[in-house]
Amino acid sequence: MFRPFAVALAVLAAAGCAAAGETGGGEPGTGGTGPITFATGRDTTAYLQPLLDRWNQAHPAEKVTLLELPEAADEQRAQMVANLQARSSRYDVLGLDVVLTAEFAENGWIIPLERGYFPLDKFLPPVVDTAVYKDKLWAVPYTSNAGLLYYRTDLVKKPPRTWAELRAQAQEITEKHDIEGYAGQFLAYEGLTVNFSEAVQSAGGQILGPDGDEVTLDTAKAATALGFLQQGLREGWIPEESLNYKEEESRLAFQEGRLAFARNWPHAYGPARSRLGEKMAVTRLPGLDGPGSSSLGGSNLAISAYSRHQHTAREFIRYFTSLENERRVLTEGSFPPVWAELYDDPELIKRFPYLPVLKESILAAKPRAASANYNQLSLVIASSVAKALNPPFKDTADDVAASLKAELEEIIRTQ
Repeated sequence: MFRPFAVALAVLAAAGCAAAGETGGGEPGTGGTGPITFATGRDTTAYLQPLLDRWNQAHPAEKVTLLELPEAADEQRAQMVANLQARSSRYDVLGLDVVLTAEFAENGWIIPLERGYFPLDKFLPPVVDTAVYKDKLWAVPYTSNAGLLYYRTDLVKKPPRTWAELRAQAQEITEKHDIEGYAGQFLAYEGLTVNFSEAVQSAGGQILGPDGDEVTLDTAKAATALGFLQQGLREGWIPEESLNYKEEESRLAFQEGRLAFARNWPHAYGPARSRLGEKMAVTRLPGLDGPGSSSLGGSNLAISAYSRHQHTAREFIRYFTSLENERRVLTEGSFPPVWAELYDDPELIKRFPYLPVLKESILAAKPRAASANYNQLSLVIASSVAKALNPPFKDTADDVAASLKAELEEIIRTQ
């Protein structure tokens, strides 16, 4: 939820930080060394500080301080933007949601990085794409994410690979059992943009070109994607209450036994497994003619253009994204890592059984629209799709797809 008061406070705080930072030593530049700050979302699993402590013990003159931002992604962005617009040197390393790379690069808030300085060839290829904008590397992948289909193994003999199979199984289960069929995140927010993007990709389409400066939405494929979701709501195997679902609501509905199928991120696996045990499993998202394509999630590490210790920041990022620390990202933080080999480690698979499926999902996933105006694009997509999904379904999928394409083209023309 967008919170004007929180954003106002962030602007004031950032301005204060800028004023205080002007008396610090050195100017922004790639050669600066010294203490740095790491600004990222709130650490809900308390795994970050031990990693920072290891760095600090080895680098007493270049210690890193953790600055925890709000947990909500929109509030994190607002606070970072306020700081950077004030040209404050308060933040050195930024933990960015993958969708922010283009915006922050386009505005000159972060600096380009040398590809050869980081082991990008060891990372899952689609993950690296989230850190690239206009053929330059602007950040280093730190965690990844991809949507998965959660399903009840006691009700599903063979997990669905196509939308038709999902529809048939969900209908049969809802008729025979006291349980709803399928749900994703269908409230009008970023989650709906993600779900719609996945549906479009899974129908063989895409919304924007790779540089985010061209609308490539095929209205027929977009209408097919939207029509699939409308059909589920009309027929009842997608419950109407899911129109109010975000990640948490859909997670609870599945693990509490109210859904046979649910689309969610890997973070939902642990709670669901502890509640349902062997009665649940995950597979790739289904698509029109076979397995579908997820939207890529995760976070990247970038360096503020106003940091006075950019050399230290770069060294810290290389340390923080090392194989050893990426293993801890998974085992201690429960976040999907970016190193490919970790997904094939037998010990890790035993502890995190979803890793092979998640690797497949990440490799088949696509980054969300790389655009400096991503937030505006996302708002338009979520609003249009929500209008189409809410009864009484006055607008056809074809009309909504055509209207959406026109709106997106207008945003791109004026950016």
